[in-house]
Amino acid sequence: MYSVVLLTVLFICLIIKPFFDYFHDPKRLRRYPNYNLICGISNLGWCLETWRGGIRSKKLSEMHKKHPVIRIGPNSLSYGDLSAIKDIYGHGTKCHKDVFYQTEAGSHFNLGNVIDKQDHSRKRKMLASAFAMKNVQIWEYKVAENVAHFIEACDKHCTAPLLKSSRHPDPKDLTFDFRAWANFFTIDAIADIALSEKLGVLRAGNDLVPAQTVDKMQYEVKFRDCLHASKIAHTRIAYADKWYWLNSRYATRLLPSYRELWRLNQGWSDFVNYQARKRLARSLEGEKVDDFFQCLMDSKDGSPRNLEWGEIASEVGVLLDAGSATTAIALNNVIFWLLRSPSCLARLQEEIDDALDLDNIVAPYEKVKHLPYLRACLDESLRITPPFSYNLPRRTPPDGAVILNDFVPGDTTVSISSYVAHRNERIFPEPEKFMPERWLGEKSRSLQSYFVPFSSGPRACIGQNLTYLEQTIMLASVLHRYKFALPHPEWEQDRVEVTNLLPGPLPLKVWRRCLD
Repeated sequence: MYSVVLLTVLFICLIIKPFFDYFHDPKRLRRYPNYNLICGISNLGWCLETWRGGIRSKKLSEMHKKHPVIRIGPNSLSYGDLSAIKDIYGHGTKCHKDVFYQTEAGSHFNLGNVIDKQDHSRKRKMLASAFAMKNVQIWEYKVAENVAHFIEACDKHCTAPLLKSSRHPDPKDLTFDFRAWANFFTIDAIADIALSEKLGVLRAGNDLVPAQTVDKMQYEVKFRDCLHASKIAHTRIAYADKWYWLNSRYATRLLPSYRELWRLNQGWSDFVNYQARKRLARSLEGEKVDDFFQCLMDSKDGSPRNLEWGEIASEVGVLLDAGSATTAIALNNVIFWLLRSPSCLARLQEEIDDALDLDNIVAPYEKVKHLPYLRACLDESLRITPPFSYNLPRRTPPDGAVILNDFVPGDTTVSISSYVAHRNERIFPEPEKFMPERWLGEKSRSLQSYFVPFSSGPRACIGQNLTYLEQTIMLASVLHRYKFALPHPEWEQDRVEVTNLLPGPLPLKVWRRCLD
């Protein structure tokens, strides 16, 4: 009897009610085209696109060429008209973060997933001064030290120069996976900047890092595998927020592959908590260290913040996550696009060579921070392959909001994908072409309002100054010292979209440049 009642309730909740809501249509969302057949009825339609792999935003971008608004869930709208950026994300918007973010929060919210505006303001003020450019530059020596370790590793993988007559390097010479090593660099850099911790993955040549269970058992985990697993496990079901924990429970029980993702996710949690506990112990012992963690301990006047442990661990987690993943993806992408665009690469290397001395192994930030073509290449790479491509969902207030001069009913999820925004042909002509020149001169100013790799408005990424510092020093240093070659000139890199647009391996041939 119990099972019959349960099946009846599930049938009503999963089948009858969604169809009833779809045809009843109290918010008049049925006037918008659906992303796929299921999206108008269930959020599982959007989740299934993540399970399929590939780049779901690519299909969304194609659809937005014909439709400015697309329904990606029963209560969710995606916008392709860039004028909606200000309405949804801009300063003064009435929209707030969607309940989607609750699904990834643990016992405490962090700066990345906090929904409450007042709590977000408190958290942002806590870290804002540390992320200001004048303070970020103080940590240039930490970035430079890890760039030097990256160069040591790169030197060991150098081969003989590619013959001018050859278009394809010998496969045996493709010894340097730039994607992996760029991530090793960002892992070491953010651990040092955030926690004053020397993880040493660059020197080790792998991303094995120490973790500890709640009962104090120490073991090693692979940083990237655990972090990526946590993103994949979460993103596959997060958009079905009302059923998140149920979907997670049954997916874990029924699917061995999903169980493995959550096992790796636990490794990520054990690593984060272990690092946070170690750094907290140093602080409690009276050690004052100039890093991001110190901002969680003390305010600018030196008074203690007395944060709960759960909030400390959560903030450390988002620092290590965002600080390692997005910058590594960005570095991978800009190298990939430059190698696919030899004329752009040659122009950039000429600019860098003019700025640096022959004996500058690691580029001093002061010498390269204002190089216009270097910044243009970074921005163009962020445009064409934004590291964070996911639609960042916002919720309209209970009394609704006006978006694109159209009233959207209250408590409706609205969003724009940076991947979609950056492919608007009216704003970015030839959007699939890598063209750094579009960011030079006065014409670039008109593009800034539509350039959203770090989101926009008061919730924009707080770490953009740090990522530009790291990318600028790293790119100038490696392009001043090395030449690289793809497996062949038209080689394509695999990418899969979760919340981040994750690139696959980037195997390169590398050799020293002759600058004499």
